[in-house]
Amino acid sequence: MLSAIIIFSCKDPEIIEPEPEPVDSIGDVNVWLTSGNEVFLMKRQSSVDFSRELGDFTIVLDTAVTHQEMDGFGAALTGSSAYLIKQMRPADRDKLLKDLFDPAQGIGLNYLRITIGSSDFSIGTYSYCDNPDINSFGIPQRDRDDLLPVLRMILAINPSIKILASPWSAPAWMKQNNSMYGGSLKGNSVYNDFAEYFVRYIKAFESEGISVDAITIQNEPMHETGGYPTMKMLWEEQNTIIRDYLGPKFVEHNIKTKIIIWDHNFDMAYYPINILNDPLTRQYVAGTGWHGYGGDASAIDAVQALHPDKDVYFTEQSGGGWNTDTRMGNMFWYMKNFLMASVNRGSKNFIMWNLALNPQNGPTTTTGGCQNCRGVVTVKPDGTYTRNEEYYLLGHFSKFVRLGAKRIKNSATNLPDGMTLSSFMNTDGSKVVVVINRSGARKQYNIRCGARKFLYNQLDESVVSFYFK
Repeated sequence: MLSAIIIFSCKDPEIIEPEPEPVDSIGDVNVWLTSGNEVFLMKRQSSVDFSRELGDFTIVLDTAVTHQEMDGFGAALTGSSAYLIKQMRPADRDKLLKDLFDPAQGIGLNYLRITIGSSDFSIGTYSYCDNPDINSFGIPQRDRDDLLPVLRMILAINPSIKILASPWSAPAWMKQNNSMYGGSLKGNSVYNDFAEYFVRYIKAFESEGISVDAITIQNEPMHETGGYPTMKMLWEEQNTIIRDYLGPKFVEHNIKTKIIIWDHNFDMAYYPINILNDPLTRQYVAGTGWHGYGGDASAIDAVQALHPDKDVYFTEQSGGGWNTDTRMGNMFWYMKNFLMASVNRGSKNFIMWNLALNPQNGPTTTTGGCQNCRGVVTVKPDGTYTRNEEYYLLGHFSKFVRLGAKRIKNSATNLPDGMTLSSFMNTDGSKVVVVINRSGARKQYNIRCGARKFLYNQLDESVVSFYFK
């Protein structure tokens, strides 16, 4: 009887004596491989059997120890991305969207970030309330033309996709410099209107049949430039707005949309810590959002050590012309240092920056923002598209780790340097293990789940996703 329970739950064998007998079965482990030389690009391989064969070391899964529930993996449907996708011929657009969002025909992306007004990747500069009266709030025509139609197409493919919305700037009339480019809010004279801006935004999208799962109240609040829409917001100000205005408004209007704080780099952990230290503010906050353009993922540990009850989110990372390795070398590095580093520390999601850009890395709002950012895909004028390294980075997780999955414990004795892994269990009991091998040599190892194990011989410079029930 004990053996049957172990087979189902993959409980940690370290607490079980004697070690259970393996249970063999044929072709039950599905395998997808990407190799550094691009011979295999998320290519399905021959299925692997559960067996008694022994490798050089064993990765043990323990589904009795679960961590965060996953919300998903995805990218930002910026104004530029929505515009490019909307301009495609219907047949080309349908092919692209299924490739990106359908888990059977594509990689099943299940998280989107959208911008509340313009970012550095938009068609023009606009907010959702350009006239100096909050009662003039409305969805801009630009977003009605591009963003909403594309969102509806995506939701038709994946109705459970989650959406995070973030402003790059408040409306110009709320700011000291009367511009969406740089500057900061005028102070508490506009805090009520600024909070109301989010309430009306969420309700406006609800009226369009689109549910916004979470918001941040300012993208990269410690970055300010006059080159494109940005806004400086110190932690004290973000704390006051959430505590005294936005949080109470969400309660008053029964809004369930999550509030995520910070939404900026790993190098300023003090910012979310100070906000979460306020006992009144923290009751309104779901968790902290992170970007990877400065510092490293250990910042997550600093916040979680003090506030372990609050969730972790990874809300933006872009690839671009600054990446100097090969395509797959870039992908492996991003996977280890951003995606796995964040998810293995508790992040419920992982979001890349632009979903789609053109071959000129645009269109961009101005020449003041990122001019060499790379999209998950590059859409060409003829309607074809290139899957960039970010496509495979996300796909190795998004295709298999579905909404509601939980990260599960894994352990390995003598795991070689250069190997990194993450493991999950979906709501249907299926398991997912993603393994990077950059050890310098092929590695032959077992993955063990309860009384069953299988053997795999993994290429150097490769990533493998295993999926099995």
